[in-house]
Amino acid sequence: MESQDLRKVGLKVTHPRVRILGILEDADGKHLTAEDIYRELLSHQDDIGLATVYRVLTQFEAAGLVLKHNFEGGQAVYELDRGKHHDHMVDIESGKVIEFTSEEIERLQKEIADKHGYVLEEHSLVLYVRPKKKR
Repeated sequence: MESQDLRKVGLKVTHPRVRILGILEDADGKHLTAEDIYRELLSHQDDIGLATVYRVLTQFEAAGLVLKHNFEGGQAVYELDRGKHHDHMVDIESGKVIEFTSEEIERLQKEIADKHGYVLEEHSLVLYVRPKKKR
């Protein structure tokens, strides 16, 4: 994504938007909190406040550039919307978020909806997990 992507979704190209978009791109699939983004900006001496980070993330979400997740027991986290569906596992001990895809789970969800007389339009699946105990 680049500055032109901001224009495509109707957002003006501003320094805060470009910097925050860059941080999300560099996250390489990692889910970031607004505070994570703010700390990254501070580490590069960017004079962008936390309130601005939240405002830009809200704008990005409304424009369809980012997805916001509110996993139980944690802060809201953000990721770029790359258009590919995936589900999540959240490690309840560390808070780590793991993305995964499963054709079998997708098929089963459609079958379940169909069996009850529905067509699956959209879904979100989050598994809350804990590391296995070593024996």
